[in-house]
Amino acid sequence: MEFHLRKKNILVTGGSMGLGFAAAKQCLERGAHVLICARHQSSIDEAVESLQREGFSQIAGCVADVTQESQVQEALDLLESRFGPLHGVIHSAGIYGAIGSITEVDPEEWLEGVKINLFGSFLIARHSCLRWKKQKGGRLLLFSGGGAATPFPNYTSYACGKAAVVRFTETIAQEMAPYNIEINCLAPGFVITRLHQQTLQAQEKAGSDFVEKTKKELGCGGVPIEMGASAAAFFVSDAAKGITGKFISAPYDSWKEFPQRVNELKDNDLFTLRRIIPKDRGLSWQ
Repeated sequence: MEFHLRKKNILVTGGSMGLGFAAAKQCLERGAHVLICARHQSSIDEAVESLQREGFSQIAGCVADVTQESQVQEALDLLESRFGPLHGVIHSAGIYGAIGSITEVDPEEWLEGVKINLFGSFLIARHSCLRWKKQKGGRLLLFSGGGAATPFPNYTSYACGKAAVVRFTETIAQEMAPYNIEINCLAPGFVITRLHQQTLQAQEKAGSDFVEKTKKELGCGGVPIEMGASAAAFFVSDAAKGITGKFISAPYDSWKEFPQRVNELKDNDLFTLRRIIPKDRGLSWQ
């Protein structure tokens, strides 16, 4: 699907590698000015230099931990001083966190995963929206993941954080609608990233079924990273105007058709989390 990001200034968190890096590149290819941030200067420098070697001059980077409010603000300030007003944010930073049964994982490690995945999303959303309320508009794309829509045994920190990000998206999309701020959440599918090495290292703590699934997906290449990256770029573009508060699966949902279905997507529970009751399954009780 053709869309562009010319004259758009985009922040990509977790942009030094994996899905964040791929999303940053997709935005650059569509004409955006991009600032990437991550926690380590060396990885940021390497990513920026790599993109510059490919001919992208409208790229910059900085160190930012998304759980630190001052660093989030500094990253946004740097983008605005370097390129101009913020138009869109792709929030890709995230971790698996503690892996294992709830009776075995370290509670502090478990909480740290929720902090990065959920509280980090809160800080990014909060400070982006504070700017966009003054500008009268902007677009935010958060990432969900495994466990947001189905149980994910042995990954409760990750699953709970990512499920919460979906409901957070749906809720703040309604809060920010009067300010022309549109917010969506994307599940990229089983993309091959560094996270899966943690599963292989965890072995029995991760559960034999998921270890085998991970090995199988790694063997066949998983979901192409470009699919999630291009979907992320789409949802911060003007092509996605009118679409907000949705939980989208990059490999399974027809998001490329959404611009033609904006009216059908408004004011209903399509592409949202919801409770299933008996009548939804053809049962007559209750």
